[in-house]
Amino acid sequence: MTTLTVLNPVASSAKGRVAPAARVADLAGKRVGLFWNMKAGGDHALQRLAEVLGKKYPTAEFSFHQGDTGSMVRRVTRAGADRIAAASDVIIGTTGDCGSCTSWLIHDMVEFEKRGVPTVAITARGFEHDARFSADTFGLPSLPFVVADSTFTSHSPERIREMTDVLVDDMIAKLTGQAAGASGGTSAKVAMLADRELAFTGTDGVLALEEMNERFLEYGWGDGFPMYPPTRNRVDEMLAGTRRAPDDVVGILEPGFGIATVEMIAANAVMAGCKPSYLPVLIAAIECIADPKINLRGKAMSTGTQAPMIIVNGPIRERIGLNSGCCALGPGGPSRVNTAIGRALRLCMMNIGHTYPQLTDMDTIGSPTKYSMCVAENQERSPWEPYHVGKGFGPDESTVTVHFNYGYSELHDFESHRPEDLIQVFAHAARNLASVTTGFWLVGRRSDPRNGTEEKEHDFMFICPEHAEIFGNAGWSRGDVQRAMFREARLPFKTLRRTKEAESFNAAHPELSWLWDSQDTLLPVLEDPDCFEVAVLGATAGRGQFYWGCGGPVTKRIEEA
Repeated sequence: MTTLTVLNPVASSAKGRVAPAARVADLAGKRVGLFWNMKAGGDHALQRLAEVLGKKYPTAEFSFHQGDTGSMVRRVTRAGADRIAAASDVIIGTTGDCGSCTSWLIHDMVEFEKRGVPTVAITARGFEHDARFSADTFGLPSLPFVVADSTFTSHSPERIREMTDVLVDDMIAKLTGQAAGASGGTSAKVAMLADRELAFTGTDGVLALEEMNERFLEYGWGDGFPMYPPTRNRVDEMLAGTRRAPDDVVGILEPGFGIATVEMIAANAVMAGCKPSYLPVLIAAIECIADPKINLRGKAMSTGTQAPMIIVNGPIRERIGLNSGCCALGPGGPSRVNTAIGRALRLCMMNIGHTYPQLTDMDTIGSPTKYSMCVAENQERSPWEPYHVGKGFGPDESTVTVHFNYGYSELHDFESHRPEDLIQVFAHAARNLASVTTGFWLVGRRSDPRNGTEEKEHDFMFICPEHAEIFGNAGWSRGDVQRAMFREARLPFKTLRRTKEAESFNAAHPELSWLWDSQDTLLPVLEDPDCFEVAVLGATAGRGQFYWGCGGPVTKRIEEA
């Protein structure tokens, strides 16, 4: 028998603990706060609760509240939580019916509980494990919630009232202490083992490795592809790729508040097939996603297809063999380095940040882009300064940029030979109403209430060398391309608002209320020209790619060994 001993690649968590608020005896004479995070249909549920509870408790008082930051899903800042808690004896919150909105609703309920106000949240069936995990990571595992049979989104007000009625007794019980904890459901199977090392056996080394791979998938730690074993020797070899100490903390990764030490990053890099020379790139990518500006919780937990894309600039591109030309996004040997680094970032999101499918990653369908997206800009074929230089870095510095994207479209045009014509073609991709990004600025900016960061929505354009040459020969700068896209990529307000919650728009932009009476007015799909990110990538032939982004990119300098 052969025994394979490997390091446990799952990071411990930096989460704290919160004491729950004392429950009330009953709701008679109480101030009942009804908190809506602005998910569609939640307002109808709260209105129904005011009607039903008002009949049960005629002396109760009801007030409606919303968060004070964020877009589409509004969240509470500390000041907002103080204000709402001071006006309430109990709080009912809704709705948790997607990955990130469930987690943020739980965050807000925990904030109220911290202030001594008992709460109960409404979440939809299928998101119970998300709610439980979030309650635990925010420090209050026993936070109560009730479970609606379905999401409120896309249901009629009548159906929402029916769904709400059956929850009333359970909500009262949880607010008064007659029933404790969360309701029903099962969590996805993810193992959180305390063992620092794990051993796997087989009749030979290959079978021991197969056993490790099967167990890692069973534990929830793998991405579905075979993984290299993170043995002590392999991890030590990987650590030689950086000057940083193994126990250095690179960042804290949400949603699980996982502690990203250099050693833990190295273990997941080994599993993905990285070489030591790749590690500095991966560490910089972890610094990017740990930056509060990236708002990782929403992107990691959403029902959307948000996937991190890594763009590398500077001398390290050639030094480690990154592909910036033909098939830069794979598959195959020419993009081996790209693939391994992109895969390692996903494994770190899973095993360090605890972004686990069906537990915290609630993507409705999923996306192959989540496995690996890493490229190097084709600086040599660009008519402009390198992408990172435009972000304020020196040409001799190496950088990593991470941008989360929903999906992408081809930018195909074999006919156009004038910049203006190319822009018209490219703008059609930007006008995709089915993408969340399109017109998202109408309902505000993505925001993390804990640190005050806000994000504009950015789309990313990879322009192929032949199209870049057309722009360059005509004297167009990168800024000219951005400004032209901003002018051309517009849709009528009546079209842009179709996929946006009306109340979110009214809350975010009261100064634009005149648009309700001028619905044919053309509006830009993104907030300003700089929201169109432009880099050169690929080989010959007129095919670029357009990515509908989620928030904005973050760029960090690579610290090489």
